Amino acid sequence: MRDNKSLQRCAIAKIELAMDPPPEKKMKMSKVTRVKNKMPAEIQITAEQLLQEAAATKMEKVPPPPRQKVTDPAELAHLQMRKRKEFEDNIRKNRTQMTNWIKYARWEESQQDLERARSVYERAIDADHRNIPVWIKYAEMEMRHKQINHARNIWDRSVTILPRANQFWYKYTYMEEMLNNVAGARQVSGMEECFNGMTLVNKRD
Repeated sequence: MRDNKSLQRCAIAKIELAMDPPPEKKMKMSKVTRVKNKMPAEIQITAEQLLQEAAATKMEKVPPPPRQKVTDPAELAHLQMRKRKEFEDNIRKNRTQMTNWIKYARWEESQQDLERARSVYERAIDADHRNIPVWIKYAEMEMRHKQINHARNIWDRSVTILPRANQFWYKYTYMEEMLNNVAGARQVSGMEECFNGMTLVNKRD
């Protein structure tokens, strides 16, 4: 009987040990954190928003490119030739892309070479004479360098080719007013009224 009781006690002890893990395992299990709320957050932040916030706060500061200072005339001529080749290649790929023409002309203007800048604008007009920004940039370049007669010539040509483009008339009149040329401003306004009258007559016919 005693042997049976001792065997039963050993069996019960083994069962209790199996059900109750040792202290080391208890410690390891207690370190695991449980998530109480598994529902998604009300406000979801995307990767795009994080990049936008980083750009807004300027977290990554990129240093500006170093400025080139050329003192050798031969080196300057080489750099100018290389730059012109780049512009010509871009134009050759797509002649109707007017931004390439304007960038080219603006660069020639920055090199203090108005004759080349004029040549680029004239070529752009030959490529697309109905492009309003090209005419405006061309005339504004002449006005910046106080080449008033050249600017008048461009405005006269633009309003003759595109008389319905109101921007040309406004800018032409404004230039004459800035020069205190009241008679010239009135003349431009009269030309505009004349063109508008001819347009109405043609529509009625």
